[in-house]
Parts: sequence; structure tokens; C-alpha cells
Amino acid sequence: MGTPHILALCGSLRTGAFNKKLLDLAVAAARAQGAEVDVVEPKSLGQLPFYDGDVEAQGLPAPVKELRDRLARANGLLIASPEYNSSIPGGLKNAIDWLSRPPERLFQEKWAGLMGATPGIFGTARMQPHLRQVLSAIGAHVLPGQVHLPQSMAAFNPDGSLKEEARHKEVVALVTALVSKLKG
Repeated sequence: MGTPHILALCGSLRTGAFNKKLLDLAVAAARAQGAEVDVVEPKSLGQLPFYDGDVEAQGLPAPVKELRDRLARANGLLIASPEYNSSIPGGLKNAIDWLSRPPERLFQEKWAGLMGATPGIFGTARMQPHLRQVLSAIGAHVLPGQVHLPQSMAAFNPDGSLKEEARHKEVVALVTALVSKLKG
């Protein structure tokens, strides 16, 4: 099937976000397994206009078109996201809304691996089912495994690595499952 090509998205727009750190670890693991990974800078999701059918009817805004082109080149997704009010952050949901618009079915048959870090005790366990539902509705296959990283403020070493080896192994296992699916 060739080299896996993964689009990596972070649902947090914040500089120094725990989810970006988590995504960076997953990206390194994917690249170590031979995958090509295109990392979307978190701030770029915040630069997308709110989805609006009137705007879409006049032509896709340039940042939307660019992101759609990047997704079209990928055959898999890695998403690390916090949960806001027990659900999907608005910037990530807005990006998914733009990316899922016809005529192309850009998520169709793509595999997705989900991760999330949060300072709270739930580790995004409430958000991930919502994200799984949305992605499934637009044709993506979501891996059954997932990574929940609670109490993220104390989870990372200063160099960005995870303090607990067991947590690092969870990230690597998720990435290994994704790369395996993409290699067919």
C-alpha cells in the first residue's frame, strides 16, 4: 500500500499545549515506523473562518482549501485534543466541518487515532466519544484504542517526554495500530 501518510491535528490552539506535546510524541513514533506525517500547526485551526454556507458558496477561503488539500493527500489521521465542556473544542470541530463538506468525501475510509490530555482526572474520556461519533458519521474509521492522559500538568518531563513509561507505551501502541492499518 506504500508509505503511510498521516495528517496530525491538535485540538488545542494554546502555545505550549499539553495536547501538542502529546501529538509530538505520537508524530515521532509514527515517523520512527516509516510514516510520513504532516503536522498542522495548532494556531492555523484558529485562523479558519467559522463554517458558513454563504462563505462556502462564494468559494473556499484559502486556508480551508489548503487544509483540505493536505487531508486529501493523507490516508490517516492522528488527533490529540483537550475537552472543552466535556466535548470537542470549537476550533477542531470547525475544521472538521469545513473538511467534511462535499463534493469530496475527504474522511472516507481514512483511519484515525485519537488521543487527549487534560489537567483534570478524566483525560478527555468525555470528549473522545463525541469526536469518534463525528468522525464515524463522515466516513472515517476510528481505531478502537485511544489515549487518555489525565492530570497533564504533571505528566510531562521538561524535555517533553512523558514521566510514566506506561503512558508512553500507550501512545506508541496507538500509533503502531494506526500505521499497521495504513500499511494494509
